[in-house]
Amino acid sequence: MTIAIHLPRDTEQRLDLLAAKTGRTKTEYLQEFIRNGLDEAEDYYLAASVLERVRKGEEAVHSSADVRRDLGLDD
Repeated sequence: MTIAIHLPRDTEQRLDLLAAKTGRTKTEYLQEFIRNGLDEAEDYYLAASVLERVRKGEEAVHSSADVRRDLGLDD
């Protein structure tokens, strides 16, 4: 997939310098940044979605005491 993005000039210059000093391509860095950022965004937004469902009473919540009891770990 090809995607075009417009970067602020100072960001582009920083990326150019990083690529030049490390011998890696700008594309390699951008792919890495997107992968890492996507992991963080998924974690954040999916957790926020669950929290919203919990607050609305749409998601089951279990206390650690209940889980320990149900698993027989309190014996």
